Amino acid sequence: MERLILTNIAQLATCAGAAPKKGKDMSDIGISQFDCVLIEDGIIKEIGYTNDIVSRFASNEYTELDCKCNAVLPGFIDSHTHFVFAGHRQDEFAKRLNGISYMDILKQGGGIANTVNPTREASLDELVETGLKRADAMLEMGVTTLEGKSGYGLDRETEIKQLNALRQINETHPIDVVSTFMGAHLVPKEYANRADEYLEFLINKVMPEVKEKNLAEFTDIFCEEDVFDIEQSRRYLHIAKEMGFKIKIHADEIVDIGGAKLAAELGAVSADHLLKASKEGIKLMAEAGTIATLLPTTAYCLKDSFADARMIIDSGCPVALASDYNPGSSCTCSMPLLISLAALMMNMNTNEIITALTINAACALDRQNEVGSIEAGKKADIIILAYPSIDFLPYYAGINIVKTVIKNGKAIVKDRRTI
Repeated sequence: MERLILTNIAQLATCAGAAPKKGKDMSDIGISQFDCVLIEDGIIKEIGYTNDIVSRFASNEYTELDCKCNAVLPGFIDSHTHFVFAGHRQDEFAKRLNGISYMDILKQGGGIANTVNPTREASLDELVETGLKRADAMLEMGVTTLEGKSGYGLDRETEIKQLNALRQINETHPIDVVSTFMGAHLVPKEYANRADEYLEFLINKVMPEVKEKNLAEFTDIFCEEDVFDIEQSRRYLHIAKEMGFKIKIHADEIVDIGGAKLAAELGAVSADHLLKASKEGIKLMAEAGTIATLLPTTAYCLKDSFADARMIIDSGCPVALASDYNPGSSCTCSMPLLISLAALMMNMNTNEIITALTINAACALDRQNEVGSIEAGKKADIIILAYPSIDFLPYYAGINIVKTVIKNGKAIVKDRRTI
């Protein structure tokens, strides 16, 4: 048996309790009086006091990790990314700095379409190699579970290739990767002005293969004006559910076309973006138990207004936070930047941010019974900060203060240098 004991914890945020957390409960992150966590074979066994737990074992029966009076919390979960892709779109970023909008670039043939050709041309090995490097960067910032979407192939071969890359990364990298099929990311040029026909192609020729080969757990669609409308999204996601996929939806990012309402209607696990979502749509999501996954770095990179986190939380809708890491609209996987924006631009307090990046993000991936909190029986996915309080996370704006990352009971990132 491999036994690891975390000792001398200054502040332990367990994020335990009913999940998902919503409303005022998002501020309850289970701050514990205990200063020790016992881990056996990668699973959390017990939390308690250092002296009590250590005294039960001979010195050769465990490995001690002295937290040196620093704060400890669950590993971060990034529940919305597009991190497997090829190519870059720095020229489009420059255009946006000069006042051209994301949707105007998309209408001109740019945006997602500009990532399609490089991704189609990239080999599976190339996608895996770059994906592993990006996962390394995320791990150093405390991410222990990660969602990744396809959607930069928009054809059968490349969509399957992206999903195979995600599978290989999951099998070889310490981070757990949850895969989402997002062939409905955009209408490709081969199907110009034939969105319905393209969706039929995905439904009949691609989704069955994805399901048969167990390449994705979720299906997602970009429900947006000038992309896929409500009726198209409704039919597509309904069929995906019938095939056995769990569903997500890119909803009401640019224009409120009713994506939040559709997510509630279909019982989506999460609706993501929601910058322009209506109060009625959020209320329906709250009633349906759909997670609102907010993506502050996307609004930041697009110079757009931020999602109304306060309204969403106060409406009783559970909120998760994620990076939306992709080559166009959110060119960053930075947890420190995300935390700073959530605090300073979305008026979320430290506890709400932690909830949104741990147990609620776990719910957005249907992993709440495995990860997202420090409780007996869950995976030992834990981060140790370089400071004694969780309040240092937003205080050190944009700076990574994660010192040690434990994944499945093993210290994968050890004593990382911090300021």
